[in-house]
Amino acid sequence: MKYDTGFIDELKNVPVFSLKKREKKDIYVRLMNKLVNHHYIQCGEYKRMLDILEYDLSIEHGLEDIPFIPARLFKLHRLSSINNSDIVKTIVSSGTTGQSRSTIVLDRENSLNQIRVLTKIVSSITGKKRIPMLVIDSPAVLKDRDMFSARGAGILGFSMLATKVEYALNNDMELNIDRVKKFSARYQNEPTLVFGFTYMIWEYFYKTLFDHSKSINLENAIMLHGGGWKKLTDQSVDNNTFKNEIKKVSSISSIYNYYGMVEQSGSIFIECEEGYLHTSIYSDVIMRRNDFTICDKNETGIIQVISLLPTSYPGHSILTEDSGVIIGEDDCSCGRNGKYFFVTGRIKSAEVRGCSDTFER
Repeated sequence: MKYDTGFIDELKNVPVFSLKKREKKDIYVRLMNKLVNHHYIQCGEYKRMLDILEYDLSIEHGLEDIPFIPARLFKLHRLSSINNSDIVKTIVSSGTTGQSRSTIVLDRENSLNQIRVLTKIVSSITGKKRIPMLVIDSPAVLKDRDMFSARGAGILGFSMLATKVEYALNNDMELNIDRVKKFSARYQNEPTLVFGFTYMIWEYFYKTLFDHSKSINLENAIMLHGGGWKKLTDQSVDNNTFKNEIKKVSSISSIYNYYGMVEQSGSIFIECEEGYLHTSIYSDVIMRRNDFTICDKNETGIIQVISLLPTSYPGHSILTEDSGVIIGEDDCSCGRNGKYFFVTGRIKSAEVRGCSDTFER
């Protein structure tokens, strides 16, 4: 039984931040219930989880009642809703040596839909025309096209927006200042995209330029970065510090953070001009208390991310290991509809482990 992904075509001409609460809720209740049934049939592990919960598939559930999978389960189990012969790409999450890593399998359709949606979301910031892109990373990260790291998958996805891709780092992870200067000079009179992961940009781009008292003029560039602030906490680097310091060494003033994860590649939450992360027409968020009840607006809780994209694996509703706060919905002063929120940090592992145990009985 193949899940019908025609909704991607249905939403093709719908502006990516246009759906208001009522309309979006109706669409999501219908499609998320279909996704639950699809994965229940196609994924044995997911079926077992729902059977343990005694989940009733015969009725239509509200969005907040759709079962979520704790993110850490993807590190413990290989969850797949497709045949091995249909796997065209495997993405592995980041992690230090010895850590368990999430493994996400994609078939051709799911992979293409991720790229289409990512392109649509990012184009709302960069414009519809493809532009030159400077990647703050090394090309070596893409050496294995069948088994991607989270970094490699991110780079490949964003490179679909580019006319030309240049890498700022050598294979030894040193910043090639001459190469970056040549990129700047070549495209000085046109918009460009600078992409990288937050820690990589700070550690290998900013610090090198700062330590050598150098700067590069990339004033027409838009910078997009993601990956979180955990590795920069000890350096007291927050979003505002990051933006201010990057501007000093590069003249980039249009800097946007995004929130996303390998378990839901494609449907990222991008930062607006007011500094909030936004849900698109392809994604949603719910904040939950430690007992998994729903948080009120402006109440800090565990972030649950919802996406219409995952069809080759049951990643449509995930309880993350991050905490956040929903500020509002449909009324952000930036003009985008949908929920807007910010991430406050990581939650204690014991809290995540507690909800995972429910599925491992």
